Amino acid sequence: MTTFQEVGIPVKGVNWIRLHPGATADGRASLIGSMGQNNGGLMVIDIDLATGKCRQFNSASPGADYPISAMRSLRTGILWFGTAWDGHLHRFDPAQPERGIEDLGAIHPGQATFPTGIQEAPDGTLWIGAYPGCSLTCFDPASGGFTRYGRLDDTDKYLYPLCGDDATIAAQTKTTRYRLVMFDRTTGTHRPVGPVLDEPNNHARRWIFFKGTDGLLYLDSDMGKFRLQGMTATPVETVPPEMPGIHATYKHGYQADVTMPGGWRAAYAEENGAPRKLALTNTAPSVPTRHLELDWVGGGTQIFMIGLGPDRRIYGSSILPEHIFRCETDGSGLVNLGQCNLALGEAYSMTGYGDGLIAFASYPAARISLYDPKLPYRFGTGPGSNPLDIGPLDAAEISYRPHAMISTPDGRLWIGGAPNYGLRGGPLGWYDPKTATRGLHREVIPDTSPNCLLWLPELQQLLIGLGTEPGSGVSVQRAAGAFALWDTTADKLAHAGDYSLPHLAEVCSLVPAGRDGLVYALSARPNYMVKDYGAQPAPIQVALVDPARRCVIASAAVPAAMGNLPEFSADSLRRAEDGGIYLVLAGGVCLVDPATCAVTSIWQMPEEKIDVTGPIVGRRLFFASAWKLRCVDLP
Repeated sequence: MTTFQEVGIPVKGVNWIRLHPGATADGRASLIGSMGQNNGGLMVIDIDLATGKCRQFNSASPGADYPISAMRSLRTGILWFGTAWDGHLHRFDPAQPERGIEDLGAIHPGQATFPTGIQEAPDGTLWIGAYPGCSLTCFDPASGGFTRYGRLDDTDKYLYPLCGDDATIAAQTKTTRYRLVMFDRTTGTHRPVGPVLDEPNNHARRWIFFKGTDGLLYLDSDMGKFRLQGMTATPVETVPPEMPGIHATYKHGYQADVTMPGGWRAAYAEENGAPRKLALTNTAPSVPTRHLELDWVGGGTQIFMIGLGPDRRIYGSSILPEHIFRCETDGSGLVNLGQCNLALGEAYSMTGYGDGLIAFASYPAARISLYDPKLPYRFGTGPGSNPLDIGPLDAAEISYRPHAMISTPDGRLWIGGAPNYGLRGGPLGWYDPKTATRGLHREVIPDTSPNCLLWLPELQQLLIGLGTEPGSGVSVQRAAGAFALWDTTADKLAHAGDYSLPHLAEVCSLVPAGRDGLVYALSARPNYMVKDYGAQPAPIQVALVDPARRCVIASAAVPAAMGNLPEFSADSLRRAEDGGIYLVLAGGVCLVDPATCAVTSIWQMPEEKIDVTGPIVGRRLFFASAWKLRCVDLP
């Protein structure tokens, strides 16, 4: 009989953490915090500045998990939120807390799933930019109506607006290029102005789009300084300082720096994805700093990755914030270990290396963290830290989503994945923990990104499963991925091709067959590739390939009726310790026939779905459903 077990909720963190200082109607200092989470969604905390006690308000709207854009009106004190991935506008009025967080509806269905920024015009209207439609929408609080103007750029998908005190409306496009677009609200027309930066990932370039202390909009760039008014960008010799606060910037993670009545300023004393400590400082040097402990309650954070450590324990990562958790293989001892790097995104991959050590590779910037499970967990970036954040895989931060990591016999860590925003073609890189040296190859083959890696002892080469994922904000350029063999000694490509596998899509998963140097491979097209990058749907198929002969021995399509891959685990082939090969789908588990590759369903999820595929230990498969860590003993 199959045994299904709930292990627990490993992480109850929060994301998109912001503080919104202000004043109450009677002039007292007011401090409100906003944050998102997966179980419970958008929340607002009204903080008692004397005690740290929080009045907590949770959104009742499903899908409002990430308050990507948030702005507290300087005119009314109302908090406005744009949430992903539902793309809705929300309102919280601290003067009327009994109304809670109000869902005002979709900003622009289909065009605004990720609201990039909210700005307030002098007349009180709100102007909202969004991904993926590079769209601009106006919301009028007086009428409660949306006016949707649609796409403002034909190339880019991200749009970040600002509003000047003179009623000028301008927006910046991202991510393939930085460009300014002026908008005329009277006619609904728009046009590009000023210079264009075609190297948005070049840190040597300067491009700062902001609202100045005079209330007007400016661009300060290495191509010139400009004042933006009406529909014109006028060159100027100097620009004023930036106005403090979220109203001055397109940077959606910006912390408002506003002094409250009484000269108080507030900041989180820690921002590790579970902010509990608040520091209150005063502009008067004689007034001592005060510290408060906040008592908000979290519900659960989406799990993103699960792996087996060299110490035979289960490890995993949550998403936004990235915390590492651990439990024993019997499900006991579940613990949230905490932060493992400065990125606080999510660990995409992990691997054992050296003498029982673990490496994590995380988004963004493919940051590498090194951990010794035999020592106390003490995250940091300096000597004695465990895990130790050693920074991005490459200084240029070309690497961004590290889908795969593996340790090779020479001790190096090899990491492959999708590139930074706006780029095409993901890199393959390596890091040597013994010498702290690194190497990077910009692309294995053009317009592809590594999805999975497997060391082939028979060939003494690295087998790479390539897909077509580009960086966020651009679309795919290839119809299919490929297989590649990499000579790690010469550090160069030995061969790349499709092995004549019909209907090849993305090579998502590779596991050794355990005989004759053969490998089982999974070809599929994950849902996010279709939804976010414009790829064409493709069937799921399992293939047995011979990398030495560069051919397919057998292959079989997975019937569409069996469902899709897990949301966060395209790498869904698993080899059990007895040699059995399994395919994990969102709705259950299939056994792969070793000769024909045909799959047979052996277990169906009793409820919800599988979002993340973990390891098989003995007969036990670990997996995640949203924020819940689970396991099942396979028949």
